[in-house]
Amino acid sequence: MWIHLIYLKDICRIVNGLLKTALGPPPGSTTTLSAVQDITFRHESVKCLVGIIKSMGAWMDQQLKIGDSDLPSGSESETSAESHLTPSAEDGVVPDYELNLELNSELSDSATLEQRRAYKIELQKGVQLFNKKPSKGIEFLIKTKKVGKSPEEVASFLKKNTAGLNETMIGDYLGEREEFALRVMHAYLDSFNFKSIDFGEAIRFFLSGFRLPGEAQKIDRIMEKFAERYCKCNPNSFTSADTAYVLAYSVIMLNTDAHNSMVKDKMTKSDFIRNNRGIDDGKDLPEEYLGALYDQIVKNEIKINADSSVPQSKQANSLNKLLGLDGILNLVSWKQTEEKPLGANGLLIRHIQEQFKAKLGKSESVYHAVSDIAILRFMVEVCWGPMLAAFSVSLDQSDDRLTTTQCILGFRYAVHVTAVMGLQTQRDAFVTSVAKFTFLHCAADMKQKNVDAVKAIISIAIEDGNHLQEAWEHILTCLSRIEHLQLLGEGATTDASFLSVSNTEQSLMKKGTLQNPAVMAVVLGGSYDSTTVGVNSSRLVTPEQINHFIANLNLLDQIGNFELNHVFAHSQRLNSEAIVAFVKALCKVSMSELQSPTDPRVFSLIKLVEIAHYNMNRIRLVWSRMWNVLSDFFVSVGLSENLSVAIFVMDSLRQLAMKFLEREELANYNFQNRFLRPFVIIMQKSNSAEIRELIVRCISQMVLSRVTNVKSGWKSVFMVFTAAAADERKNIVLLAFETMEKIVREYFPHITETDATVFTDCVRCLIKFTNSRFNNDASLNAIAFLRFCAVKLAEGGFVCTNKSSDDGSSVSSINKDDSDVKGFAYIDDHGSYWLPLLTGLSKLTSDSRLDIRKSSVEVLFNILKDHGHLFSRVFWVGIFNSVVLPIFNGVCGRRDMPVKDEQNSQTLRCSHHDGSTWDTETSTVAAQCLVDLYIGFYSVLRPQLSNVLSVLTGYLRSSIQGPASTGVVAMFRLIGELGSRLSEDEWREICLAIKEAAISMFPGFMKLLRTMDDIEVPENSPSRSSTEASTDHGFTDHELEDVNLQTAGYVVSKMKSHIAIQLLIMQVIIDMYETNLQFLSAANINIIVDIVSSVASHAQELNSETTLRKKIQKACSILELSDPPLVHFENEAYQNYLNFLQDLIKNNPSDVEKMNLESQLVAVCEKILQIYLNCTINQNTVQISVNEPTSRWVLPLGSAKREELAARTSLLVSALKTLSGLEKDRFRKYIASFFHLLVALIRCEHSSSEVQRVLSDLFQSSIGPIIKQ
Repeated sequence: MWIHLIYLKDICRIVNGLLKTALGPPPGSTTTLSAVQDITFRHESVKCLVGIIKSMGAWMDQQLKIGDSDLPSGSESETSAESHLTPSAEDGVVPDYELNLELNSELSDSATLEQRRAYKIELQKGVQLFNKKPSKGIEFLIKTKKVGKSPEEVASFLKKNTAGLNETMIGDYLGEREEFALRVMHAYLDSFNFKSIDFGEAIRFFLSGFRLPGEAQKIDRIMEKFAERYCKCNPNSFTSADTAYVLAYSVIMLNTDAHNSMVKDKMTKSDFIRNNRGIDDGKDLPEEYLGALYDQIVKNEIKINADSSVPQSKQANSLNKLLGLDGILNLVSWKQTEEKPLGANGLLIRHIQEQFKAKLGKSESVYHAVSDIAILRFMVEVCWGPMLAAFSVSLDQSDDRLTTTQCILGFRYAVHVTAVMGLQTQRDAFVTSVAKFTFLHCAADMKQKNVDAVKAIISIAIEDGNHLQEAWEHILTCLSRIEHLQLLGEGATTDASFLSVSNTEQSLMKKGTLQNPAVMAVVLGGSYDSTTVGVNSSRLVTPEQINHFIANLNLLDQIGNFELNHVFAHSQRLNSEAIVAFVKALCKVSMSELQSPTDPRVFSLIKLVEIAHYNMNRIRLVWSRMWNVLSDFFVSVGLSENLSVAIFVMDSLRQLAMKFLEREELANYNFQNRFLRPFVIIMQKSNSAEIRELIVRCISQMVLSRVTNVKSGWKSVFMVFTAAAADERKNIVLLAFETMEKIVREYFPHITETDATVFTDCVRCLIKFTNSRFNNDASLNAIAFLRFCAVKLAEGGFVCTNKSSDDGSSVSSINKDDSDVKGFAYIDDHGSYWLPLLTGLSKLTSDSRLDIRKSSVEVLFNILKDHGHLFSRVFWVGIFNSVVLPIFNGVCGRRDMPVKDEQNSQTLRCSHHDGSTWDTETSTVAAQCLVDLYIGFYSVLRPQLSNVLSVLTGYLRSSIQGPASTGVVAMFRLIGELGSRLSEDEWREICLAIKEAAISMFPGFMKLLRTMDDIEVPENSPSRSSTEASTDHGFTDHELEDVNLQTAGYVVSKMKSHIAIQLLIMQVIIDMYETNLQFLSAANINIIVDIVSSVASHAQELNSETTLRKKIQKACSILELSDPPLVHFENEAYQNYLNFLQDLIKNNPSDVEKMNLESQLVAVCEKILQIYLNCTINQNTVQISVNEPTSRWVLPLGSAKREELAARTSLLVSALKTLSGLEKDRFRKYIASFFHLLVALIRCEHSSSEVQRVLSDLFQSSIGPIIKQ
């Protein structure tokens, strides 16, 4: 194209002049032209304008083609590339000295040179075949046994780069999608050890053995496997292989940008860092890391030039296109390309302008050849406005076919030029104008020129689709309206008939019917930008309008379904940026269709599914960008209030997911998970039970039919089922669990096949099912599956398969911010898989359902006992503190307050830490399991003795007998099993814990007894009377009596339990002494003595509360309850105390003096005598003095006193026998302190003659000899 040396303003004058001519004389002005001449002038003006814009486009296309002329197209590129690389290889000529190196190892035993020669010839033939068609060459080499049959052996053959092999053909073969070639490529990559190798150096090392193929799909497969292998060798390098995959592309693009002389504007370090933001699973890689990688690539080029014979000056665009990487960098940075001139060079433009000015005054015409298309941008910027006006006005005002055809051609050329030049505003203006001239928004007024505009829209979509970007929305809107009109013309049932909420719309049975609102809306028409035409119009549709509309619909018969569908089928030919823009626009149009209040449609939604299928084979990087758009769309529409629309969308999403799951996903990638993510979001947010059920069914169908292909998608699968487990609908919960059960039973190995961290997602899902309230069997099965998961985890095999290096190291799968991790200073890799499972079971122990509680306790402790040997010491400490001990938080440890209906309750329940209760059975099982666990792992858990004692003494402190009995049994078993292994300090800790448990109960119980002080117990059972007086508290007298009796009944109940517990504590401490005497030091024995003494004193204190005893006896009589065994408590406590001291003196004669045991024994006997004597005193007489005998009247005892004396007789006899058993010297020493008590006993009335007999023996055997002396 030759441009005359004139200013751009002169070009503007020419175009404006043509515009004025095309528009004709202004209204009111006179002209000498005839009507025919005026029309001819207008037509020729439009034709000139079309010629100008057409010539611009032709020159632009020519210049762009020149830039790529050195790059062969299609399959020829590969052939031409071969011809420049290794000419000798094409002929199969392999140097002898290189062949000998390979032959030595295999033919060292060959007898003749002829065998070597035959081998050499066959190998050369195989190499020659490989360099022509790699698959044929490999087949031949395997057949002739020059290469082994396994993929690993073929990969080794290629990696050794046998002399003569074409490096380009090696890359081409490695990128093939056939199964065997794919396995060879995987084996080839797996043979590399990238451990501790920098990412940039790993790429350099990897690409040193072959050249990347020219097809983008092949590059994608190779780079995808490279990223997986690098992450497997360096598990801590990136969050997932997706990061390495994207970064690998970015590094290749940087290498091209930095080392190609045709790239003027080099990528800076800040550009490189900015382009790679958010690629690490949404997070940024460290800037220092990216900066170092940038410096490394810029300073040292990665030699991956596609063809060294191509001149450097022609490789800028050709290399990118050969690699299929054009436009990829924009996808890496997730940004659209900026609007700027193609190849714009400010210095060049300024230089041309200066030349124009310098030669302006010369008379001769001078022409300059311009090759930079940047100059065209300025011409378009001054021409586009007048051209748009000329084409638009002429097309609007004229119905002449020649004129309208020229106008439409002008629009097409203008769209082409502005789109390719990247002039977004101008491009959108031309596309919008053509779209408006289609008159699809008001079809009743449509003419042939409007149909031609529709055809132009389709042609623009096909020819310039790579450059339309946002303008796609206008084009796709037109296609949507065409399809709608075609359906109406055919009389087909509209989508609204099954998508509308009211479902009242009738189908169009024949053309011209007035009963279809959709037809009426189209006939009435609307503005181009309105989403629903004619909806708000109140005008009536006349029969004439209907007939005219039907006639116009016949014009659309020129547009067939083939032309319409061709636009969508052609999408697979769009470049990487264009397909993303296409998907965005189609989603917007589909959203408008679905949200129509009167006429919702699914045309674009169906097309979305179709184009997703068409483009399924695009590289992962492009698909990720496409899916970001599609995912947001499906989530938005899937949450629609229109149930029919949401169901249709979910079914479309299911179709896509099924198709995508057919593709294999390598380890460490996360794309399946992202692909299935919309199901998760909709499942969690949807208010429609039908949609949630549909999602569960879709996921179940996909998983069970594609179970071998599911990899990272397991995360989303389990998240869907986790949400389903918490659903309020029973059928959804059971449906999800049915699938979950099948997965765990039959497909468990697939869950952790490529990503072991999915194990924790599976565990959390099962735990959620255990919380289901709809079916206890499902909950129990889920707990059983948790135990099954523990067995699989203990067996190993999958824990280290994910993200593990060749030396067996692995990466922890747990999130350190997880609530389950709190309290763990350190978690090893193995423990990170155990923790969610154990923590979940621990929380289940507080479930409100008995069978769930019991089962979870048993399973939890069975897992710990069976597999605890796999845990490290540090992990055991964390598990014990964070999993085991929280089970017992508050177990039977709360102080129970008076409750009205508990005095007769025999149900044994213990308060739990979340407000739930433990029944006796669960409480007992938990305590026994705790002790068994501690005993079984005593060597590891020994430091946890204080915590175990805290739990068991919590049982002892219970105000209920059942848990206390459990605590006693557990404590005795703990001591019995570990007695010989406990140190003195540990024995002291146990003794002090029991002492604190026993004594700490006294104040609270006495405080409870004091509540009886303000209670008046009626003499007889309360009876109702017609007249009831009101008290100051607002209660009637009878109501107050009922409250008092209920409180008294509660106190009686607690008193009975308290007595039983204290006796249990005394018994366990004495039994502990008897069975472990040899291990107890004197200090620890003293603690035991203190415990026994404290309990006995407490028993005596309770029994001395005479007034309280009477109130309680009266209340028991009224309530028909048995009296609390206070006398029995006192007798048993002192009897045990007495026996314990006697055994202690007998078994520890050396410590008698040191521990002052004998004086304690005598003091106990004195106390027993005193208690007995107090019982014999009538309530009207003065209590006997301890120091001086007093005179009094002895009255006969009542029946109650006699019964009490009978109960105390055996204790008294034991005390007297103990005193008589003292040695003479010892008896003489203590006789003064208790002689007056013996005298008092002689004067008392006794219920048994045995007392008198023992007294007589005591005086004769012990006191008599003293008197005689």
